Amino acid sequence: MQRPPTNKYADNLTTGVSRLPKTSRCGKPKVIFRPRGWVRALCVPYRAGGGLATGSREAAGREILGKGRFYNTGKPYREPPFGVDWKKQEKAVREEHAEKGFAGRFGPGLPRVSDGSMLFLLHLISKMREPAQGSTGGRAAIVLNGSPLFTGGAGSGESNIRKWIMERDYLEAIIALPTDMFYNTGISTYIWVLSKEKSPKRRNKVQLVDGSKLFRKMRKGLGSKRNELGPEDIQAIVKLYGDFAETNQSKIFDTTDFFYRTITIERPLKLNFATTVDRIDAALPAKAFGKLTPEAMAGLRNTLESMDDTVLLKNRDEFTKILKNQLKTGGVELSAPQFKTLVAGLSERDDTADVCTGAKGKIEPDTDLRDTENVPWNEDIHTYVEREVKPFVPDAWIDEDKTKEGCEIPFTRHFYQYTPPRSLEEIDADLDAVLGRIRARLEQVKA
Repeated sequence: MQRPPTNKYADNLTTGVSRLPKTSRCGKPKVIFRPRGWVRALCVPYRAGGGLATGSREAAGREILGKGRFYNTGKPYREPPFGVDWKKQEKAVREEHAEKGFAGRFGPGLPRVSDGSMLFLLHLISKMREPAQGSTGGRAAIVLNGSPLFTGGAGSGESNIRKWIMERDYLEAIIALPTDMFYNTGISTYIWVLSKEKSPKRRNKVQLVDGSKLFRKMRKGLGSKRNELGPEDIQAIVKLYGDFAETNQSKIFDTTDFFYRTITIERPLKLNFATTVDRIDAALPAKAFGKLTPEAMAGLRNTLESMDDTVLLKNRDEFTKILKNQLKTGGVELSAPQFKTLVAGLSERDDTADVCTGAKGKIEPDTDLRDTENVPWNEDIHTYVEREVKPFVPDAWIDEDKTKEGCEIPFTRHFYQYTPPRSLEEIDADLDAVLGRIRARLEQVKA
């Protein structure tokens, strides 16, 4: 086995990335640990017809998630299966989460069942050595697809896991690999570099490295694998990581830069009310009236149709009072839920109407106009709303009971470079040139 290039940052980066992806002749994934802490990752073989061989990464993943079997070491490396669900391990995982909490592996939260990538991430962190006198904290690297960066909104299991990792300052760097690097998929993949004891300059910082353009084409592809990291590409990635400097391919952020709050923006409910034929026909088929007898339904319709359909009321309390008196006069008895359904069915949204209020005069929100905003962590939510929301909807307010905290890593956004469109003059010139060639061809045909 050829040793990776000598570099003082090589151990820190876990230079097994230089061997991605290789295949082994054995039937299960192997991680070989070397005395100096660098590793070589060996991926599982695939059958010629496609699909994983016996003892695949998925099988190893089930063993890990279900029983937690894995080396406890200072510098592990893992390449879990991408996008694999954990339905078969759901019972064991949920039991550990509920019974052990943060004393187990999955205390921060559980991702959606359809993707177990973040469970592998939590499992790996649980096997990293804790800092102690006489030994440094563990370091690790794991290759994941793009979903763990941003999947799940504020308050979701995925977001809570990312936030927990950031709050404990375990994430050191994320390195984007080129596409078409693996046998069975061409998706974008990322190396998460983790540390339980960062160097002083890296504390409370996260480095994003874009290595997606650093690769060489293979002479002969293997399934979806058409690219690989050449020696120069490996050196460039290691240097970007080791320099820990702001460049076009390396960005440095505070851990809190990825935090945000999702606030709920409410607007007041404003309705007008009338007993027109169209509104009556729309209101009465509601499920709430299903238990009424045909005679009761007929009496309700007759009572509503007897009201003046030319009157349009813009105050709900006033209309409710009139409607109750009319129903009482007509001998129609409705339950509270049925009456509420009837009032709602006879209403329409009207910005010029009075605001609907509930108990103790509290303004009632319009659920159809409810919206959410993601506010950066370091910005006051009220200042944000005054600047970004109030100029357009002055009557909006924040329902602070619904505010949630989240964390996501929009990797590609930070490396996006805007390319301005071509000028109209340049486009016109190209069109004129094409039309000129077409005219010349037509002249040749006519001749």
